[in-house]
Amino acid sequence: MTIEQPDHPLTVTFKCSGKATGKMRNDLDVHMVEPIEEHFTLATDEGPFHGGDATAPPPLALFVGGMTGCIMTQLRAFARRMDVVIDDLRVETTVRWGWVPKGKIYETHPQSFEIDVFLESEADLDQQIALIQAARKGCFIEQTLGQKNSINHRLRTPQGFLRVK
Repeated sequence: MTIEQPDHPLTVTFKCSGKATGKMRNDLDVHMVEPIEEHFTLATDEGPFHGGDATAPPPLALFVGGMTGCIMTQLRAFARRMDVVIDDLRVETTVRWGWVPKGKIYETHPQSFEIDVFLESEADLDQQIALIQAARKGCFIEQTLGQKNSINHRLRTPQGFLRVK
């Protein structure tokens, strides 16, 4: 199912249900629930460092892959709308995190996100730059990372959900 370009704002909503199925493996059912319905089955696992069997990519690999795929999708989708012909496209993304031991656990923090675009096109440089700028604004993941976000965690208890701060 496809959706035509609307002339009004929409909400895009995804939901994911994950189940622990192995030492560190997680099987994920991902659903887009609006503006259209789609379903995807994914898995994550960790390697021996975290006690996993490496039966699927680790979550960070899916994250970086999703970020790269998102900007590539927007570049190609917007190129058609902006009359920019792309002869070839390659993107190389590098994401770095800091990792700090805290006793038996650790804490992390983002350090950098670098996206190198290799765009082969006869379009002039201004058009290519405008395309990248538009794709950045249309990439859901990049827009999420570019601002402060509230991420709420709740623990289900017999009395209902308890917010974990």
